[in-house]
Amino acid sequence: MHRSSRLDDIQPFHVMELLRRARELEAQGRDIIHMEVGEPDFPTPQPVIDAATRFIASGDVHYTAGLGLPALREAIARFYHDRFGADVAPERIVVTAGASGALMLALAATTEPGDEWLLPDPGYPSNRHLVRSFEGRARGLPVDAASRYQPTPEQVEAAWGSHCRGLMVATPSNPTGTLLEVDEIAALHAVTHARRGVLIVDEIYQGLSYGVEAATALAHPALNAADDVFVVNSFSKYFGMTGWRLGWLVAPAGIVRDIEKLAQHFFISPSTPAQHAALAAFRPETLEILEARRHAFGERRDTLLPALRSLGFTVATEPQGAFYIYTDVSKLADDAEALAHRLIEEAGIAATPGLDFGHHLPHRHLRIAYTTRRERLLEAAERIARLRL
Repeated sequence: MHRSSRLDDIQPFHVMELLRRARELEAQGRDIIHMEVGEPDFPTPQPVIDAATRFIASGDVHYTAGLGLPALREAIARFYHDRFGADVAPERIVVTAGASGALMLALAATTEPGDEWLLPDPGYPSNRHLVRSFEGRARGLPVDAASRYQPTPEQVEAAWGSHCRGLMVATPSNPTGTLLEVDEIAALHAVTHARRGVLIVDEIYQGLSYGVEAATALAHPALNAADDVFVVNSFSKYFGMTGWRLGWLVAPAGIVRDIEKLAQHFFISPSTPAQHAALAAFRPETLEILEARRHAFGERRDTLLPALRSLGFTVATEPQGAFYIYTDVSKLADDAEALAHRLIEEAGIAATPGLDFGHHLPHRHLRIAYTTRRERLLEAAERIARLRL
């Protein structure tokens, strides 16, 4: 059978391989502390479950419009206004099958074969593979603690070539949990706009920030009105709806009709039960639950950071968002992947090696998620201490 040559460029998601091994060990009776997958341990908020239950019980479960339920698009627009002071027309909001669906649509709508996209390295691994799937080429921009693991305008300007289509950034970022301020995003956009490029801003961890207020690029008038900026978001992280597979894309008004055509062919429509459930995500009682969980994540971060540092892990830039710590382990081991395997086999701790996130010093880094309760985080630290790394 003929295989597309693009498949040779698609690497496995190594964290899922690690998760598979964790499940094998659990089946053997081992106790595994999960700090590898970016999935909150909290259940879906009860108001969301109740809304979904009522809707499914009605039996009226049919396709929605390709762009999503009008009521949900309006609810998202109100959320931008009420939470961030950003006026976003509901007509620009495209409800998608997870944030991955939003990224697919943005890339499909803008990428020609051979186009180059600039991506921070380290960064979320699926981004570069989605670029390749649409016949583009992902080019990593090495970032480190000196720039808070975020690209700078000077770096983007120096890297921009004749085949560049655009830049993708994330705030808060995965795997580092660092943020871009809105003015910093505007400065990056000035570089891409001057070169007739596109800027995609991944905000899927928006709302999960600690010590700083959550923000959106769309609060900046120039970014909100730009015809070359896409903003991606999700119900998975802050809203705690990972398995519901629902996200959204805010697109320039002039391209929404083209994106609608793509969405109709790619997905027909997003999940109807998930959309009706998500209508309850913006209710005051749900937001109260979500804010309490955000505070809990902040406490977990503040528990894990000193514990890791006391064990010899280096965290040069403290995360201000998401629920990850990207730590340099070079003082403890020569190879982070080997260390990750030792942690799971000998200590029952699952953490993600840096090789999932790009090519910039991956052998020196682990991503450790604080998505489990504080007691388990402290237990993980005790287990690591017993290993005598």
